[in-house]
Amino acid sequence: MSSSFGKTITVSTFGVSHGYAIGGIVDGLPCGFHVNIDELRAFMRRRAPGQNQLQTQRREADIPEFLAGLVDDMTSGSPLAFMIRNTSQHSSDYNNLRDIPRPSHADYTARVRYGDMVDMRGGGHFSARITAPLCVAGGIALQILRSKGIHVHAHLKQVGTIQDAPINLANPDMDTIKAVSSEPIAMVDAAKRKEVEDLVYKLKSDGDSTGGIVEVFATGLPVGIGNPNFDGIENRLARTAFGVPAIKGVSFGSGFEGCSSLGSLQNDAFTMDGDVVKTTTNNSGGIQGGITNGMPLVMQVGIKPTASIYTEQNSVSLSAKEPTKLVIKGRHDPCVALRAVSIIEAVTALVLLDFLGEVDHELR
Repeated sequence: MSSSFGKTITVSTFGVSHGYAIGGIVDGLPCGFHVNIDELRAFMRRRAPGQNQLQTQRREADIPEFLAGLVDDMTSGSPLAFMIRNTSQHSSDYNNLRDIPRPSHADYTARVRYGDMVDMRGGGHFSARITAPLCVAGGIALQILRSKGIHVHAHLKQVGTIQDAPINLANPDMDTIKAVSSEPIAMVDAAKRKEVEDLVYKLKSDGDSTGGIVEVFATGLPVGIGNPNFDGIENRLARTAFGVPAIKGVSFGSGFEGCSSLGSLQNDAFTMDGDVVKTTTNNSGGIQGGITNGMPLVMQVGIKPTASIYTEQNSVSLSAKEPTKLVIKGRHDPCVALRAVSIIEAVTALVLLDFLGEVDHELR
């Protein structure tokens, strides 16, 4: 199974949802960087399950145990290795899934690809549980980027059909976005947060789910980071984002909405801010030709409705080779997008740090 990404900063994840532990290895981090462990744990809590009634009630502390690469909270230059113990597995909830695959899950495709012994309890290595190691690595990457004046923050642009207040793409209020990041529903508009809360509680009662869109911003990036064609900023960000379970679409800047507009309205006109070249708008999302142009990087990530719902669904028995009914057990999120905000910040930070490693001698 492919579980690694990155060039100058490489990240590998391991483990399964209902195994002893999950974890990761990060290679290429600079030596001597002080990691704020309290800040990292606070970042991890934003993703951790069981924090409130809007989420799955599987409760995991998600506290990383560092095995190598960190001495007195300082990176040592060697590969950073860590694990997170799984402490709340209910594996019996998944006993029937070896024979009856869950709709829109990887149960069937994983079995065909890897054989009958593939561990799919709780989704196995395909589970969103594996995003916890991404948040450990990404949480550290966010701290390193901030030390270089680069800030990455995200919000829920949309949940179901409920949209947050629009953010100015050319001049995002990063302090405001950061301030709502610790909210259970990371929206800027408090009224919209209440609407989403009511929606999620109704979905929870109905045994159903919905999806959403996370929008992430990165400011402070230098001009000229990236490559054209097949190895640009968009390429690597999209590739890594699609490694997060439930992601169904990625766009940049004005995104798909801008595709139905006019060139005269979408083109980002150049202007001078003192001796700095800027653009008056930012429909390009801070990227042109796969390379940063100095404007805020803007990416949207579409997340599908949680596939694990409690209403009866149609499936098949693989042994009997006949249709059957399935009622899913276990503990699941009515909307996984709510916990995905920090995950998208993490993968964005890791990709950007990877690109910086190609040009920043301090990261080599």
